[in-house]
Amino acid sequence: MKRAATPFLLLVALAVLALIPFNLGRELPAGNEPNSGDVAWMLTASALVLLMTPGLSFFYGGMVGSKNVVSTMLQSVIALGVISLLWVFVGFSLAFGDDVGGIIGDPRTFFMFDNDVAGTITLGQGDAAVKMGIPLLLFSMFQLKFAIITPALITGSFAERVRFSAYLLFMVLFSLIIYSPLAHMTWHPQGLFAAWGVKDFAGGTVVHMSAGFAALAGAMFLGRRKSHINNVAHEPANIPYVLLGTGMLWFGWFGFNAGSALAADKVATLAFATTNTASAMAMLGWMFFDWMRGKKPSAMGACIGAVVGLVAITPAAGFVTVRHSLVIGLVAGVVSNLAVSMKTRSTLDDTLDVFPCHGVGGIVGMIATGIFAQDVGLWYGQTETFKYHMIALVIVAVFSFFGSLALYKLVDMIIPLRVTDDQEQLGLDLSQHGEAAWRLNGLLAHAHHDVVVEEALVATVD
Repeated sequence: MKRAATPFLLLVALAVLALIPFNLGRELPAGNEPNSGDVAWMLTASALVLLMTPGLSFFYGGMVGSKNVVSTMLQSVIALGVISLLWVFVGFSLAFGDDVGGIIGDPRTFFMFDNDVAGTITLGQGDAAVKMGIPLLLFSMFQLKFAIITPALITGSFAERVRFSAYLLFMVLFSLIIYSPLAHMTWHPQGLFAAWGVKDFAGGTVVHMSAGFAALAGAMFLGRRKSHINNVAHEPANIPYVLLGTGMLWFGWFGFNAGSALAADKVATLAFATTNTASAMAMLGWMFFDWMRGKKPSAMGACIGAVVGLVAITPAAGFVTVRHSLVIGLVAGVVSNLAVSMKTRSTLDDTLDVFPCHGVGGIVGMIATGIFAQDVGLWYGQTETFKYHMIALVIVAVFSFFGSLALYKLVDMIIPLRVTDDQEQLGLDLSQHGEAAWRLNGLLAHAHHDVVVEEALVATVD
C-alpha cells in the first residue's frame, strides 16, 4: 500500500510546490514580432503531433496479443500525462534552457514558466542566438509533444512483459537523462551537435534513434517472452487497429515535420511534401519487396513500411528535395524490412520491431540527411556535414543504448521491471490493470486458465 500511495503523494507535493513563489523567473531577451499566421499554424501543428501518441497506441495495440491490448495502448497514452507535468517543471528547461557546456540546459531557466512566456524570446546567446517568431509557451508546447511520443515508442520492444509501475519510473528517468540532453545538443542554438552543423529537422536523431536504441537495450534487458522461447506464433489482436493507427500517425506527422519549420512558410511546405512522398514510397517499397520474395502483400507490411518512411524522412524533411525523399523512402523501407528479417531469425525478442524500424529507420534518415541536405550534403560535393553526422550517429547510439541499459538496471533495483510468469501468462491487461479489451476474448477465450487467473489476480494487487 505504501508503494501504491507514492505516486499520488508525489502529485500532491508538485501541486504544493506550484503554489510557492520561487521568483526564479528573469526577463528574457525579446524575439521577433509574432506573425498571426505562424502562430495559428504552430497551434495546429502542436495538436497534430499530440494526435500521434493516440495513433501510436492503436498502431502498437493492434499488433500485440489479445491479452495485452489495453496495457500496450495505455503505455503510450499515459505518457501524455507523465511527460506533460515533467516538462513544465524541469524538462523544457533541461532541453532548451540556458546552455551548460553544450550538453544540457539550466533547469532553472523556465522553471514552471515563471517568465513572461506569452511573448517571443531570443533563444541562446552570442552569435548562435536565434530570434524566435512564435511565443515561447507555444514553442514549448510544440516541443512537449516530441518528448511525449519518444518514450512511448520504446514500449513496443518490451510489450507483453513489463511492469506498469516500473515503466512509469523508467519513462521519467529516460526523459530527464537521455532525451533532454539529446534535444539540447541537437536543437538548442548552442548545443554540441548544433555547433557541429548536425542537421535534424524534426527528430530522427533525438526521437527515433534514441527510442530505437533504448528499445534494443530494453528487449535485451527484459529477456524473451515465454511464448517467444517456446516458438509460439504471434497473432496480432486487431489489424484494423494497426491501419487506424497508421492513418493517425501519417496525419499527425505533417505537424511533426512541417511544424518543425516553426513558421507557415516554404520550408514547412517542403517538409510537408517530402514527408508524404517518402512515406508513400516506403509503404509500397516494403510491400512490393515482400511480394517479390514470395510473401503475400499484407496490410501489416504496408503499415509498417509507411511508418518507416515517416521515420527516415524526419531528420531530412526540410533539408532535401522531393526527388531525394523518394530515394530515402525506398532505401528505408528495404533496409528496415531486411533488419526485421534478421531480427526474426535471431533470439532477440523486440516484440514490435522497434529497433529494426525506428532505430534503423532513424539511422538511414540521419545518413541520408548528411548525403542529400541541400548545398551542404555529400551529394553536393561537401564532406563536413556528412562527417559530423557520422560522429553524432555513433555518439547518439552509444549514449542512448548504454545510458538506457543503466536506467533499466537502476529501475529494476527499485521496482522489478518484468512481471512474473503467472502475470505474463494471464496477460498484462488483467494482471496490471484489471481490464480487458474484449470481454469475450479477454476472459472466456482463456477460460482454461481460470485457476491461473484467480491466483494471479490475487497475487498482483498492488
